[in-house]
Amino acid sequence: MIEILNPTELARARETGALVADILQTLKSRTRVGTSLLDIDRWAKAMIIEAGAQSCYVDYAPSFGRGPFGHYICTSVNDAVLHGLPFDYRLADGDLLTLDLAVSLSGVAADSAISFVVGGSRPPESVAMISATERALSAGIAAAGPGARIGDISHAIGSVLSAAGYPINVEFGGHGIGSTMHQDPHVSNTGRPGRGYTLRPGLLLALEPWVMADTDELVTDADGWTLRSATGCRTAHSEHTIAITDDGAEILTLPRRAHS
Repeated sequence: MIEILNPTELARARETGALVADILQTLKSRTRVGTSLLDIDRWAKAMIIEAGAQSCYVDYAPSFGRGPFGHYICTSVNDAVLHGLPFDYRLADGDLLTLDLAVSLSGVAADSAISFVVGGSRPPESVAMISATERALSAGIAAAGPGARIGDISHAIGSVLSAAGYPINVEFGGHGIGSTMHQDPHVSNTGRPGRGYTLRPGLLLALEPWVMADTDELVTDADGWTLRSATGCRTAHSEHTIAITDDGAEILTLPRRAHS
């Protein structure tokens, strides 16, 4: 299913996107060395409920997971890159943490992910990997607009990731989003320009470049959800929900305010 939102629905999507971004930035500001992943999940739950929103994850039970997910946010650490199931792990200095959050508010969903290094350490490999996913995300957004093709976005993302030297996995990528979290069209993190669905104003897409340092192979953790690099290497993931407009692409998952 591919949804095209009307102006009223798009206004709601802006509110949802801003909420997702605000929650992620608040969680990042609270996260310290010694913070438990379960603490982050509890904080996310409280903020979602306080906002009158609904989690897209807690009851989520797709074919690729051992569902339902049962938590409010994905917390992926170091070699974990996608669908990280929160557990009682306390973060250490230098851990690379990805927070991935999707919520629905007033019937419209938004999805975003950020990666950052915990504590005072800044391992160069981790910093470079996070930067590559952020630059790829920016390139994908720049390639999006009315009349462009899904392949244009995929090619832009993949060109940045490949130039940075990272293998690209095509099993999981970006996706359409709207009244539900995961919709068509699929947006691979590499592809050929000029191919695929033609973008129209009112379309929402979640673009999510993610990489593993030295492999494109994933393994599923014993928890049935968390996807890890097959070699145990570090990973990073960046994601925004965007809306196709008459003028280009609007990023919906930008924070409304600074957090302390």
